[in-house]
Amino acid sequence: MKIDKTMLIGELIQMDELIPSMLMGAGMHCLGCPASQGESLEEACMVHNIDCDDLVSKMNEVLADR
Repeated sequence: MKIDKTMLIGELIQMDELIPSMLMGAGMHCLGCPASQGESLEEACMVHNIDCDDLVSKMNEVLADR
């Protein structure tokens, strides 16, 4: 499955065990927050001032190699 920026954080963290560490490495340290579970990746990136397109690209690169 390919990640896109409209996916919810809750969906993403259940896709692969590497995703939570990738998100935390990018600066999203609030993955356990109930509100974050219903947020899109794009919304979370905006809140944390992260380049969403760059993060999506990097995450898809890592997952493609698995």
